[in-house]
Amino acid sequence: MTPPESIEDYWARVLAAADGSGRLPVAVTEMPGWEVFPYEVDGLRLKPLAPLADEEPPRRGERREDCWCAGPALADDGTLVWSNARWRLELTPDTGLPLGLTLSPMEHHDLPTLPRELAAEMGQLVAAVADAVEHVPSVGRAQVTKFGDGGAHLHLGFLGRPARALQLRGSPLLDWEKNLPRMPLEGLQANARVVAERLIVDVGGAAGTLGR
Repeated sequence: MTPPESIEDYWARVLAAADGSGRLPVAVTEMPGWEVFPYEVDGLRLKPLAPLADEEPPRRGERREDCWCAGPALADDGTLVWSNARWRLELTPDTGLPLGLTLSPMEHHDLPTLPRELAAEMGQLVAAVADAVEHVPSVGRAQVTKFGDGGAHLHLGFLGRPARALQLRGSPLLDWEKNLPRMPLEGLQANARVVAERLIVDVGGAAGTLGR
């Protein structure tokens, strides 16, 4: 039976595919070939590959006592959309999309350490939030993200892809978002109220002030 590949062996295979300056070729049959890819391919090139780091760097709040959740309870500054005793859903105030939201547990957990009861509730909340986002009039689809390379506290992102803007479909939405004009906070809050009202009906909890 073939053993799992080490990261050194994996990275050696990747480097073998690069040119003399350490650049991989642009895979024009993959994402750059999609009709939703936001950049023109002519002149596009990848950065040279960097060597592997000695180890994974610590993230913000790696220890619970250093995380935001160990401090005083967060005040509602007009970006709290919805919460219950275990979860909070916050508005992203700086976005070019009709809506950007972040769902986080109140207690200090990352996805691999989430207790079963919270994991079960998270599954229900992900479905309920996605459904609520897609009821915002200017949203066509809800996209869900989880990265976690910067912070150790679990945060799931919900992105509202603009309705009928088919060029913004799929994973390139993240690139498009950075180049779209910023949404006014009042407009984001109005869209987030749609989400809060549906969540209260579907899963209970309480709405934030959202600038009221």
